[in-house]
Amino acid sequence: MKNGLTKPDLVIAAGFSYQVVTAHNGCLQMEVTVHGKMAHAAIPDTGIDALQGAVAILNALYRQNALYKQVTSKVPGITHPYLNVGRIDGGTNTNVVPGQVVFKLDRRMIPEENADEVEASVRSVILAAAATVPGISVDIRRLLLAHSLQPLPGHALLVEPLLKHAQEIFGETIPTSGTPLYTDARLYCEHGIPAVIYGAGPRTVLESNAKRADEHIVLDDLRRATKVVARALFDLLG
Repeated sequence: MKNGLTKPDLVIAAGFSYQVVTAHNGCLQMEVTVHGKMAHAAIPDTGIDALQGAVAILNALYRQNALYKQVTSKVPGITHPYLNVGRIDGGTNTNVVPGQVVFKLDRRMIPEENADEVEASVRSVILAAAATVPGISVDIRRLLLAHSLQPLPGHALLVEPLLKHAQEIFGETIPTSGTPLYTDARLYCEHGIPAVIYGAGPRTVLESNAKRADEHIVLDDLRRATKVVARALFDLLG
């Protein structure tokens, strides 16, 4: 939003109705291809089981995931880093030693973490685990690196009117918080433009049934959040 020539550009990005989000996690997504050697299951010793290699890597990653719980964020609404393996493909048939397995992982980064260090650490865990299975090799490809959203000087110009009008319209105190999600709002902040996240939606991601067939919002939340944004813009442009 352009607010005249004497004030900075500001962005209100889409979000939920019951909090004004001022920070969010970063996200690293990677594709890991584990290479072995295909062979007939009747003579498995002539092959190298890529799935066995993938299991060693996955076990190492999940052990690391347990350690992430010891790293906590100071941002309300954000707890600790975590890792998820969301897809695995490999093998050709039950009677064939799999020669290749591919899996994709998602590593959420709290705002306090350094993205380059996180990526280097994940790669190190993968390569060290692969080295424990003779004959296995891996290719690691970054799919996405989304940096975290953090408050910038000037973001209070957005937060204050949103909180004021949200409390008036919703009849309850609307807090500021962080979220474990990652969003495109980060792209504005990476260019020095303050951004907050606010909009129509429930109190939590779970309540919205996100990523499910019945993902939804309550229409009354949409109506009230629209009024909040309109009044906040009126204050900012006035």
